Amino acid sequence: MNVNFARADLRITAGLPSQFPRDPIPQIAFSGRSNVGKSSLINSLIGRKSLARVSSSPGKTITVNFYEIDRKLFFVDLPGYGYANRSKESQRVWQSLTDGYFTRNPNGDRIKLVVQLVDSRIGATKDDLTMIDWLTKSGVPLLIVATKTDKLNKTDRAEAEKVVCELAKNCGAPAPVFYSSQTGEGKTELLARIAASLE
Repeated sequence: MNVNFARADLRITAGLPSQFPRDPIPQIAFSGRSNVGKSSLINSLIGRKSLARVSSSPGKTITVNFYEIDRKLFFVDLPGYGYANRSKESQRVWQSLTDGYFTRNPNGDRIKLVVQLVDSRIGATKDDLTMIDWLTKSGVPLLIVATKTDKLNKTDRAEAEKVVCELAKNCGAPAPVFYSSQTGEGKTELLARIAASLE
């Protein structure tokens, strides 16, 4: 599928599964903890500075955001998890909405890939591992992307690559992508992986 990734618009901000779009087109979902850099990564992929909003308060907004790409697919920004100050009610809403994306999505069979973001500086958190385990058991195609690589020195980078590659291997995912929204590292590779998932 030939896709112009720069042709992007926010289509729907859904607070309930009933608001998910019914367009019969592929979906690429982005998952990760609050403050892992999801919005920055999505903006980087589509070459825009602020289409995906970077929240000043991590975990504040609990919505699933659907970005229509070239009228051919959706980038789906799932709400961030693992925000320590989130109330029990907010945690319940997050779980219901996220579960709903995979179980009550009218086009759940069109989810072609889940891009699971992990902060390269700290590796996978307990919440990351829980999410990865759930995705793996659900049989959803998974790609792990290590973010914020520009923050690492050479020694830490080598260690991060070792840890993240081992994580991907253990959960049966393909080789991970190392990404920096600041420098553009990994952008070409990630776009190629996304395009391949659409074939």
